[in-house]
Amino acid sequence: MPSALHHAKMLYLEGIRDGNPREAVNAHTGNRYTQHSTGVRDGRDGFIAFFDDFIKRNPERSIDIVRGWQDGRHVFLHAYQELGEGGPRYVTTDFFDSDDEGKIVEHWDVIREFKGQTPSGHTDVDGATEITDLDKTEQNKQLVRDLIESCMFHGTRAERIEEFISAETYIQHNHGVADGLENFKALAQAENRPLNYDEIVLLVGSGNFVATLCKADWEGDKFAQVDIFRIENGKVVEHWDNVEPVPDNPVNGGKF
Repeated sequence: MPSALHHAKMLYLEGIRDGNPREAVNAHTGNRYTQHSTGVRDGRDGFIAFFDDFIKRNPERSIDIVRGWQDGRHVFLHAYQELGEGGPRYVTTDFFDSDDEGKIVEHWDVIREFKGQTPSGHTDVDGATEITDLDKTEQNKQLVRDLIESCMFHGTRAERIEEFISAETYIQHNHGVADGLENFKALAQAENRPLNYDEIVLLVGSGNFVATLCKADWEGDKFAQVDIFRIENGKVVEHWDNVEPVPDNPVNGGKF
């Protein structure tokens, strides 16, 4: 029986990249398909209607799934998309829930334009991809939960940050922060820190990688925040993120 990871990837590759949304959603989703993506209605019909139009407007599409893993019934994918030569480029971070047969029944995503080079010369999606340390999955998931709840929730000031992030190696793919713990610490411990988290909605890990979807706000505006962490020897050594405003009038149940 195909895995949930397989079904999630095929929704992307068969449905969007290859231009067959009807066949893909019918083959890879379960008895329901609850949708949280901005602008896409619930159900198979919502997926088909949105991507039929998307494919007509964007006849040339390239999608690269850079990272992906499964954690029980949940799946996470990190994808890079190009819409035609010289056209817009996007980074998409997707979470999926699946049924007992591995078919997709719910989908959350955060999408942002690809920004290119970071202050330290990385990009939104480059860096390590190999999943290792499968025996440490639960330990690493707890590390990430503790990091966010202790250092990034409202009312915290990241006093414990060195417990969670390596002082020797911290590769940063955020476009406003350079590599190194000290650079992130300056942001996280700022007196009037603009970014604060309210809730961890999803936390999906496999070995040395953990991804989270959080409710957050930036200076009072509500955002869906995705963070991807790579862990070595009990400390975070690499970080990617993605963020999207929460829409005021969603066509489905909303971002969360």
